[in-house]
Amino acid sequence: MDDVAYQRGLELFNQGEFFDAHEVLEDVWRAAPAEEKNFLQGLIQVAVGLHHYSRGNLVGARSLLARAHRNLSAYPARHDGIDLAGLRTQLQEWVSALAEKRAVPQLPRLDTHHGGDST
Repeated sequence: MDDVAYQRGLELFNQGEFFDAHEVLEDVWRAAPAEEKNFLQGLIQVAVGLHHYSRGNLVGARSLLARAHRNLSAYPARHDGIDLAGLRTQLQEWVSALAEKRAVPQLPRLDTHHGGDST
């Protein structure tokens, strides 16, 4: 996996640049080994879902965030430097808030301390 581009995608995500993060992470996804594809797809779906939210597309946001949760649920609590357990909790909160037309929680952030760990 392209570590430099991956880290750049995470940085863009954490800066709230969700469309740009999606573009960078999609390039990483294209070249990634098969076992990383669903993980990266889940991160891309989070970015696109939050981009939809920022543009007022609440139905699209909820759908993509729910799909992201499903893709990321196949991975351990911490994977490729990201606290996926925490991210999945945040995604559930976002999906529930959008479904119930409540105020959404804080924007999710992705842990950028990359250690290459899968546990």
